[in-house]
Amino acid sequence: MEPAFKPKITPIDRIQENLVARVERRILNWICARLPRRISPDMLTAFGMFGALLVFAGYIGSNLDRDWLWLAVGGYVVHWLGDSLDGSLARFRKIERPRYGYFLDHSCDGFATTLLVVGIGLSPFVLLEVALVALAGYLLMSIHAFLSVRVLGELRLSYMNAGPTELRLVLIALTLSMYYFGRESPVLWHLNGFDLFVGGVGMVLIGLFLIQTLQIARRLAVDEPSRN
Repeated sequence: MEPAFKPKITPIDRIQENLVARVERRILNWICARLPRRISPDMLTAFGMFGALLVFAGYIGSNLDRDWLWLAVGGYVVHWLGDSLDGSLARFRKIERPRYGYFLDHSCDGFATTLLVVGIGLSPFVLLEVALVALAGYLLMSIHAFLSVRVLGELRLSYMNAGPTELRLVLIALTLSMYYFGRESPVLWHLNGFDLFVGGVGMVLIGLFLIQTLQIARRLAVDEPSRN
């Protein structure tokens, strides 16, 4: 029986220029050095997904009582630990599985983000339609990152000096604001302040996708000029 086809894996240039990258890397390396050997990257990936489920449950529960938002805040911390440590631990122990890790990590990222943002939209603080705009913006930026890996060999993990960790910090701040201020009255049409913020973030992500797409298209057009 012939072995399964394995496509050639070329090195990916990881571009991470977010504000807390250096501090975060030191913290992650410190944790990796102290994790028991029985803890595997896959276990950490599952731990991160569990954190996303906690966030989702916290937002759903906030329809009954605002105190459920504390579960969402704790879930963000759990999600950060699992999502940030799984790949870090694999690289720290030099046990990377490039294709498997890339596929599993980004698949889980997409599902986890869907849980987080849809959870916000199902809370009593933000309209679901507005949250879906933010989700569309995130997914477009994810598509852009995956296409860049294929055409440029670059995996950009941050834009405008912000990456996943900064986004989690913003969402934690948003969640704490929901807890302390409660449901807000409409500010513009039927949209409250939380709606405007979440929708604004979504529009920024969509705009960034369009700008980055044009920039890379021009760059590729120079590298591969028309033959007409």
